[in-house]
Amino acid sequence: MKAVQYREIGAAPEVVTVPDPEPGPGQVLLKVSAAGVCHSDIAVMEWPAENFPYRLPLTLGHEGAGVVAAIGAGVTGIFEGDPVAVYGPQGCGRCAKCSQGKENYCTRAAELGIFPPGLGAPGAIAEYLLVDDARFLVPLHGLDPVTSVPLTDAGLTPYHAIKRSLPKLVPGSTAVVIGSGGLGHVAIQLLRALSPARVVALDVAEPKLELARSVGAHEALLSDDRAPGKVRELTGGLGAEAVFDFVGAQPTVTAAGAMAAVEADVTIVGIAGGALPVGIGTTAFEVTVSAPYWGSRAELVEVLDLARAGAIEVAVETYGLDEAPWAYERLHRGQVQGRAVILPNG
Repeated sequence: MKAVQYREIGAAPEVVTVPDPEPGPGQVLLKVSAAGVCHSDIAVMEWPAENFPYRLPLTLGHEGAGVVAAIGAGVTGIFEGDPVAVYGPQGCGRCAKCSQGKENYCTRAAELGIFPPGLGAPGAIAEYLLVDDARFLVPLHGLDPVTSVPLTDAGLTPYHAIKRSLPKLVPGSTAVVIGSGGLGHVAIQLLRALSPARVVALDVAEPKLELARSVGAHEALLSDDRAPGKVRELTGGLGAEAVFDFVGAQPTVTAAGAMAAVEADVTIVGIAGGALPVGIGTTAFEVTVSAPYWGSRAELVEVLDLARAGAIEVAVETYGLDEAPWAYERLHRGQVQGRAVILPNG
């Protein structure tokens, strides 16, 4: 089968031919319908050799959806031909967090060498994907795999981040979304669907601000050093009750802290390496700063239910498997509107 692999430190991903996988006991083989392209993949490919945590070659793609092509011995509850989405942050299934469905916070994954597809384990940007356990598969129930595959990360991650702040997003409150790209434009829709808060979107590019407006942002502002002051002007000097940073660079993280109100939540989702000090005088009183990771299996079911109800919809650009390296180039240059999706068998 064809697959897109990162094969050499510092090199571009390549389209290669690898052996077709076969499911062993307990495993499920998917014929991949769609796979998402994410900035996290680019971050992986930018790690230097001395810090690189995975084995190469690595088949990329941690957002996957497909049709069950074959099942291994002992698999129950799922059948050939079932269309499914893949839950990415896979854990051991037995620790305290996994028992709550929070496999994104599995306490034994590192110890046991368990990695998400595309982030250590073979990923979904290939014609077939081998999934180790059927519990990682969520039925699509009529959803289009192309537009729904980004929901496994670009929907699940902001949903998990936003859900914990909903008690603060009461009528009259303000939520800020920094970065209106793949995750951010979904976050705007989630905030509109789940809360009465005014939603303010920030980005450095006008096309991303236009996308933010088109999906429901009440305000769309240029993300620069004046942004915190503008947010405070919009809120009568008080600041925002929740700030979600989907960039995570030091300038955006600093800005997030500067625009946060008393008792606000600042949630750093982006992985660009920024950090926000917490202490008296560094932020408003009782600001909570968190850095969540992905979301639970139950939350993925909830996100797909929201999509099925028409509450959220991902803007996608589609590419064939051979075009995947170009899609990564476009993403790296900031040229992708919404989410890039690869169609390995399209």
